[in-house]
Amino acid sequence: MPNTKSATRKVKKVRKLTLLNRFWKRRYKLSVKNMEAALKKKNKKDILANFSKFQSELMKASKNGAVKRKSASRKISRVSKKIKNLKT
Repeated sequence: MPNTKSATRKVKKVRKLTLLNRFWKRRYKLSVKNMEAALKKKNKKDILANFSKFQSELMKASKNGAVKRKSASRKISRVSKKIKNLKT
């Protein structure tokens, strides 16, 4: 239990930030999962349609601090490389 007023406020703040981080991490993970599923289907038209949304979700999550910017950029880079090397 927090002993001081400031510690009590800090607990409330951390609780709110935890909820936000969970929200953004969930969106991040879902977009990665959806993109991986699209890549497995190997339908280039569908993949390209989802890529901009995928990229946007990852950057939003990194902007809000739920994941690090470099890890989001690395994911985007690897997926774009897979798209580039995809046949058809």
